[in-house]
Amino acid sequence: MMADKTEYHIDITEHSTDAIGLLAQASGLGKQVLKDAMQKGAIWHSHGKQTNRIRRAKKPLQSGDKLHLYFNQYILDEQVAPAELLFDQGEYSIWYKPYGMRCQGSKWSDHTTINRYAELHIQPQRNAFIIHRLDRAATGLLILGHSKKTTAAIAKLFETSEFEKHYQVIVEGEFSSQPMSIDSPVDNKPALSHATRLAYHPALNQSKVQVKIDTGRKHQIRIHMASLGHPVVGDRLHGNGNDHSPDLALTSCVFRFTCPLSNSVKTFKLPEHYRPAFAATKST
Repeated sequence: MMADKTEYHIDITEHSTDAIGLLAQASGLGKQVLKDAMQKGAIWHSHGKQTNRIRRAKKPLQSGDKLHLYFNQYILDEQVAPAELLFDQGEYSIWYKPYGMRCQGSKWSDHTTINRYAELHIQPQRNAFIIHRLDRAATGLLILGHSKKTTAAIAKLFETSEFEKHYQVIVEGEFSSQPMSIDSPVDNKPALSHATRLAYHPALNQSKVQVKIDTGRKHQIRIHMASLGHPVVGDRLHGNGNDHSPDLALTSCVFRFTCPLSNSVKTFKLPEHYRPAFAATKST
């Protein structure tokens, strides 16, 4: 019985174009299984100081190269809902990222990441580069770069806080009716969020809150809301969410920034039907 996670590392001793055959011989796995693993990002190729995923079964291999297989059938079988292309600006695009889709792959796969999904589905086909991240459990707007120059230019806007981001969250309890700013540190780093209540649902004792963040710390909104005693509904990490809770009610809804291509201010808004709604059941 094969272990859940298995690694194979093969030294290439002579020129070859049969990566799948070499891996099949070393691992005992079927060639079709390995081709699927290759397409999903589980096979890597080292040449000199460079190690990259390979997706072409007939990629030329040189003596001194190495092949790496990181095999976990559970991960390879994972499926996520499709992303949706909302705005295509040529050198960058804005997508709706669904619940469960990742912004970063692992050595075991990248098939559930939004940039890989974009590379497979956007027309005309282009490379897709991650510029910023949304939590796996969060949803909403996400921007991808399609050239290294534009990706770097937009990334700089994030670094200099010139990329305005608005989120909507459903939180537990009756949030303050007065706009407020939260500046408590996150991971010992400065963090600033601005929150405004949009609506309150008395029967559920939940509030819909708009949050603008000036910094982009990991889990910043979730941590700041929890620090006020209003954790985000469905938050299993920082709130009261559990296996019976609805999905995390945190959605990226508005982007505003100066486009590096046109030098004009652009505003992109998430369609209303993708925005968070009050849950039918409460977290317990």
